[in-house]
Amino acid sequence: MTVKTIETTPYDDQKPGTSGLRKRVPVFSQPNYVENFIQSIFDSLEGFAGKTLVIGGDGRFYNDVAIQKAIRIAAANGFGKVLVGKGGLLSTPAASNIIRHYSAFGGLVLSASHNPGGPEGDFGIKYNVGNGGPAPEKITDAVFARTKVINSYKTLDTPDIDLNTLGTQQVGGMVVEVIDPVADYAALMQTLFDFDAIRALFLGGFRMTFDAMHAVTGPYAHAILEGMLGAPKGTVVNGTPSPSFNNGHPDPNLVYCKDMHDLLMTPDGPDFGAASDGDGDRNLIIGKNRFVTPSDSLALLAANAHLAPGYKAGIAGIARSMPTSAAADRVAEKLGIEMHETPTGWKFFGNLLDAGRVTICGEESAGTGSNHVREKDGLWAVLLWLNILAVRKQGVDEIVREHWRTYGRNYYTRHDYEEVDAGIANKLVEDLRAQLPSLVGKVFADDLQVAYADDFTYHDPVDGSTSAKQGIRIGFTDGSRIVLRLSGTGTVGATLRLYLERFEAADGRHDLDTQLALEPLIGIADALAGIKSRTGRDAPSVIT
Repeated sequence: MTVKTIETTPYDDQKPGTSGLRKRVPVFSQPNYVENFIQSIFDSLEGFAGKTLVIGGDGRFYNDVAIQKAIRIAAANGFGKVLVGKGGLLSTPAASNIIRHYSAFGGLVLSASHNPGGPEGDFGIKYNVGNGGPAPEKITDAVFARTKVINSYKTLDTPDIDLNTLGTQQVGGMVVEVIDPVADYAALMQTLFDFDAIRALFLGGFRMTFDAMHAVTGPYAHAILEGMLGAPKGTVVNGTPSPSFNNGHPDPNLVYCKDMHDLLMTPDGPDFGAASDGDGDRNLIIGKNRFVTPSDSLALLAANAHLAPGYKAGIAGIARSMPTSAAADRVAEKLGIEMHETPTGWKFFGNLLDAGRVTICGEESAGTGSNHVREKDGLWAVLLWLNILAVRKQGVDEIVREHWRTYGRNYYTRHDYEEVDAGIANKLVEDLRAQLPSLVGKVFADDLQVAYADDFTYHDPVDGSTSAKQGIRIGFTDGSRIVLRLSGTGTVGATLRLYLERFEAADGRHDLDTQLALEPLIGIADALAGIKSRTGRDAPSVIT
């Protein structure tokens, strides 16, 4: 089969964010847009001739088209084999597991995670390296540099691969194997969790609901929860993946899962509710009468991980993204293990996991995971929660309250201002950054005195690399914090994220309304940054 070299011209907007390149579908649909980016990835890599590449995505609109392009370009560039999920589906954590399990060279994950889908919705492509995790900045920087000068790409003139039939097919000199997207992931989960104990939990009348949000975790949840663990049929809702997520927004938060939250707050509701997002790497956890914030969930999972067989020897350490609350820090301190604060983006956990420095990681944006893969993993978090509930024989609310009585409570919230004019958002951040040197020692409402004010710089303890300007931090002497940063996961304008945190000691009040508890900090943040006046927004787009 003759390799075709196609001339092309560069696009100037292909800089990968924290999770690859994300744009609207019409942008990816432009001539050679996908081809340019994938060829730029391969041009930035070495030593993959004859090696295996994993390809899969969350099933969103354009997923099937992009996969066919990627397969042809991979064959033309000399890969020996592609493993692709049936129907083009692979959850992001499952893709990470496939890369690791089969010692693949790397993988292309086609997803825009929790962003909306459909013909006018979002799409994304990211490259994962051989450890199963997202490419580090040295690779994504090289990819971006290449996109700015690329003048040709390689491909083959071949028919589309049948993605719906398991087995092997040939594209030029490359083998394409269509695999069951669920089987290897389900087998991995069996090695980590006590499936017998969870099965007994369901047999005892425990009721849960899992909202797959018409996204990729539907087949995984049906197979594991209802199939292997014996949860009643109907436990998994919205379990059929849809290219438009049934015209919904596959983000597992209290805005888009409000109906489930309201159900869990009723006497007749189930005992446990959970959800995952578009590509299966995020999670929402709700018990009867208790929503568990992602920051608290990270701390609780770390404190109780030893109850699951995969972590019975204990955990080596915990890592959290900088904006995530310090609740997990208190667990690490009590356990006498390492605690690491990193920039936002799962790629920053990879070195720590590979070095054995940490076992469990988490982000306030509903992502938690462990050293079993190199991505956050929504269904993993749900299964660990089920394992903990099965062993402790307590409800979620009781477990959460007991945790606060032991470690104290970190009241925490995130205010998102979405699709803000990028110029306004950048100027706001620049002006706040300029104020930082003068803030230390200042006293604001409620006697809140600034202990430190900086723009977070991360020094990787494993490879010595430095990542600067990762978010503005304003910390107070009582442990309270204000964090402000621009998100790298949006596709239009800028998303301004404001994080607010206040610590209440173990013997303090743990039943306050979160927004009321944080009201003084909300006022200080607006006074310093002028978010409302500059953006013209009376309220955040989303509060979590």
